[in-house]
Amino acid sequence: MKANKRVIGFVSTRFAGTDGVSLETEKWANILTDLGYECTYFAGLCDRPPERTYLVPEAHFKHPAIDALNEELFGRQTRSSRTSKVIQAFKDQIKDHLYKYARQFDVSLLIVENALSLPMNIPLGLALTEFIAETNIPTIAHHHDFRWERARYAISAVSDYLTMAFPPILPSIHHVVINSFARRQLALRTGSSSVMMPNVMDFDNPPGEPDKYANDFRASFGIGEDEFLLLQPTRIVPRKRIELAIELARRLDSGGCTLLITHAAGDEGTEYQQFLAGYAENLGVRMLCASDRVEIERGMTSDKQKGYSLADAYQHANIVTYPSAVEGFGNAFLESIYYHRPIVISSYEIFKTDIEPKGFRVIEFEDFITNDVVRQTRDVLMNPELAVGMAKHNYAIGKRYYSYQNLEKQLVALMSESLGN
Repeated sequence: MKANKRVIGFVSTRFAGTDGVSLETEKWANILTDLGYECTYFAGLCDRPPERTYLVPEAHFKHPAIDALNEELFGRQTRSSRTSKVIQAFKDQIKDHLYKYARQFDVSLLIVENALSLPMNIPLGLALTEFIAETNIPTIAHHHDFRWERARYAISAVSDYLTMAFPPILPSIHHVVINSFARRQLALRTGSSSVMMPNVMDFDNPPGEPDKYANDFRASFGIGEDEFLLLQPTRIVPRKRIELAIELARRLDSGGCTLLITHAAGDEGTEYQQFLAGYAENLGVRMLCASDRVEIERGMTSDKQKGYSLADAYQHANIVTYPSAVEGFGNAFLESIYYHRPIVISSYEIFKTDIEPKGFRVIEFEDFITNDVVRQTRDVLMNPELAVGMAKHNYAIGKRYYSYQNLEKQLVALMSESLGN
C-alpha cells in the first residue's frame, strides 16, 4: 500500500461476475482510484486483484452453512436457541476477519455494497454493524435493494436482526440509495436521510465498433445472420418476467427470432428457468441461456469454449428485452443505451418515476405484450434507420444524466463529508 493514499474497503458477499452490484462497484472503484484512493475488497467470492482482496468464504451467501441458515430463517417466524448460537458464532468469526482486514490494509473508510440492505447473509450484516459501531469507522452503505422490496424476506425468524442491521442506523454511516422510492422508504421506515446516486455508464467514452474477436458471436450460438437476436441481459429470476420476452419473440414471427439470456439463475433457485424452458418449447421459441459463455471479460470457458463479454452480446443483438416487474434502478437499461440498442421495456415503478421523465425513446408496455408493442418492435427490427435514430437520441440523454462525470461529482462530495476532509 502506498502510504500517501487513503484506503477504501469495499465489502459485500461477492464481487464477481455480471450482477449489478459487482458491475456498479467496479465503476465506483475506477472513479475513486482516479481520484487518488486505494481500493481493496472484503468478500466471500471475489474476482478483483488478489493482492487487494481479503477472502472470507463464510461471507458469501452461497456458502453451504449460510445457505442452510437462510433455509431456517425465512418463511417461518421462530428460531431455535441453537440457530441463534450458530448465527452469533459466524458473526463473531466474520467480525474478527473484518478487524484483521482493516489492520492489514489500513482501511480508512468502508463502502458496503448491499450487505446492509438485503439479508442474504445475516452473520455478515451483524458483523459489519458491530464492527462499525465498535470502531466508528466512516462508512458508506450503498443500498441497491432493500429487504422490504423482496417478498421472500417478508416472513422471517430474525426480525430482531433485520431491525438491527438491515440497515443499521449509526452515526458514522452515510446511506446511499439508487432511486427516489428507496430514499423515501428508508426515511419512512428508519428516519434516516440518504443521498440518491443512480447507476451510471461511461458515456464520455463510447464503446468501440465490434472487432474481429466477436465476429463469430452469432455463429457460435447457431444464430443465423438473417435471424433477429433478442437480448435479455438479466438474471433468470421471476421478477424479470422473461416469459413476456418469449411471448414477444413468438408474436414477432419475422423470419426467426432467438432470445439469448446472458445471466444465470442466481440465488433464487432454478425452478423459474425450468418453467421458461418449457414455455419457450411450447411456443416454438428458441431460447438460449448463455451465462456460461458471456462474462464481463472475454476468455476461454472452463470447458475450453470461446467466451464473450457482455459488451459483445449487446453489440450483436438487434434489440433488448427488459420486461421486469421490479428493478432497483435498471443496469440493463443503461447498458442498452450505452451500446446503442433499442429496448422493449415494461414501465416498472422506478422507470416511470426516475428515468422516463428524462425523455428516453423506448418501446414501453405496462403488464402484458400488446399488439402495438409487437408492431413497434417489428418496425424497429425492420427499419435500421429508426433503430439508429432512437439509439442516438437515448445516448445523448444518458450522457447528460447518467455519466461518470455526474457520479464523480457526487462521490467527491460524499467522500469529503464521510472522511471529514
